[in-house]
Amino acid sequence: MENDENNSSHSTGDISSSHPPEAQTPFEVDQNFQNLIHLQDHWSQMTLADRKEKFFQLPRTDAEELFLSLTALDQSQLIEDCSTLEKRSWVRLLAPDDAADLIQEVSEDEQKEEYLSLLDPQTKREVSALLAYSEDKAGGLMSSRFIRLRPNMNVDEAISYIRIQARTQVETVYYSYVLDPEQKLLGVVSFRELFASTPNKKVSEIMHTDVFKISVDLDQETISQIFNKQDLMALPVIDAQNKMVGIVTFDDVAEVTQEEVTEDIHKLGGVESLDAPYLQISFLQMIKKRGGWLMILFIGEMFTASALGYYQGELEKAVVLAMFLPLIISSGGNSGSQASTLIIRAMALGEVKLKDWLRVLFREIASGLALGAGLGLIGLIRIYFWPWRESMYGEHYGLIATTVALSVLGVVLWGTISGSMLPFILRKLKFDPASASAPAVATIVDVTGLIIYFTVASLILRGNLL
Repeated sequence: MENDENNSSHSTGDISSSHPPEAQTPFEVDQNFQNLIHLQDHWSQMTLADRKEKFFQLPRTDAEELFLSLTALDQSQLIEDCSTLEKRSWVRLLAPDDAADLIQEVSEDEQKEEYLSLLDPQTKREVSALLAYSEDKAGGLMSSRFIRLRPNMNVDEAISYIRIQARTQVETVYYSYVLDPEQKLLGVVSFRELFASTPNKKVSEIMHTDVFKISVDLDQETISQIFNKQDLMALPVIDAQNKMVGIVTFDDVAEVTQEEVTEDIHKLGGVESLDAPYLQISFLQMIKKRGGWLMILFIGEMFTASALGYYQGELEKAVVLAMFLPLIISSGGNSGSQASTLIIRAMALGEVKLKDWLRVLFREIASGLALGAGLGLIGLIRIYFWPWRESMYGEHYGLIATTVALSVLGVVLWGTISGSMLPFILRKLKFDPASASAPAVATIVDVTGLIIYFTVASLILRGNLL
């Protein structure tokens, strides 16, 4: 009855369905397909008004195909101004987990209740259960529609039962999950294995009992790492009572993974994560997203001016030292940015854990010494063998070359240590390691790099230039 109600709601919800569809010529069909492809390719570059205009000009079948391929945010924006009947026709196209995602994008509780009321009773119960979980956890990502089997079924009965369940819009038929009467997961069997087995064989004889399962409270970033490592199409989700409540499929995580990576890239650039495509962000929002970090970094860089003021006497005595300030500062900032980027990405992929900090430290010390020595040697050769070295650097050009070389070694070493350890510190303090962005690391190393530079200069040049 619920399926009939669902089907009828589609017809009443589609305003265009009151008129019989007109036959389309091959040219019209081809043109509609081209319009659909063009719309999909340029969707992120269009304004919301243009999106709505183009979307509702599409034939219903093409519009449904596009609607199902969009993100939950885009879907909610498209239908927010539609009538109740139109909203119902669009919302009922979605699987329960996708409907839950759309409802989560709605800010007001009254609107959420409105969308829930548009669903048929069974889907409403499923969506309400999903909304009880956080959207970035397994419970918020999962679908409660999956193939269930009993262990005492034979293969023929199992295939017939799968055929029946497949009519009720299950998420995937690649895997079937074997449950006991208490809904606890006993094993998993693939559709291919069922077809390859003899008809009278029991499901319990062919199922795999070493099933990789995840908790409803598992974070979405961890789930994406599991998918990458296990090479699976779906993962069963269990609750605190060890009962299976749903599955998370690879396509559920794909969009989440893209969002996580995008957020990390934005943070690495010293920008708050954008909530929409670049061209959809208003000017004021863009300023707000970028201005906060820039002000923090600007204030941090003020300490550079303070450090220079502290060493003003040394600069007045040896003006030649000022020539190499950009070189010293950039070398430390670049090495620190490299190290932080590598460690943050390794953490995101699960390649490096918090417990690995000491191994990373020793590795980065060795890397910093090697890289710093190489850059320092280049600087020393550049100064010491420059044809006009005496006229540019004075008679103590050899000491200047040594000062620059050792300073570069010091700031590069410090940059790699700072850049690699800062993500670990943030992770330990329960912050996002991606906050250790390249600009943030560069700002920290800029100030300390000046201290290293003038300390080395005072040791080597004292009694000569200083």
